[in-house]
Amino acid sequence: QVQVVESGGGLVQAGGSLRLSCAASGSISSINLMGWYRQAPGKQRELVATITNGGRTNYADSVKGRFTISRDSAKNTVYLQMNSLRPEDTAVYTCNARLTYVQYWGQGTQVTVSS
Repeated sequence: QVQVVESGGGLVQAGGSLRLSCAASGSISSINLMGWYRQAPGKQRELVATITNGGRTNYADSVKGRFTISRDSAKNTVYLQMNSLRPEDTAVYTCNARLTYVQYWGQGTQVTVSS
C-alpha cells in the first residue's frame, strides 16, 4: 500500500509561482509513475503532469513551458513547480501514485490564482 500527501497549495496572484510537494510512503518500490491531476469547479479531473521512475515527464498542453514536475528519490517526494500562473489554473491539485494494478490518490491541495 502507498500513501501520498500533498502540500504547498495556496492563493497567488496571476503571474506568480507556487511549488506543490507530494510525499509518498509505504511500498515506494512498487510505484511506476507519479503525477499531478487537477479538478476545477464544474469540470472533470484532468492530467497536469507525470513522471516515471526513469525521470521521463509528460505534461498537459495547457501547462507546458510553465509547470515542471520533478522528483527527489531520496525524499520519496515529487514536486510540481508552477510558474506564470493563470486564473484558469485554479483547481484542487491531487497527487497520484500508480503501481502495476492499483493507484493511490492524495487528499488534494487547493490552488487559487487571482486575476
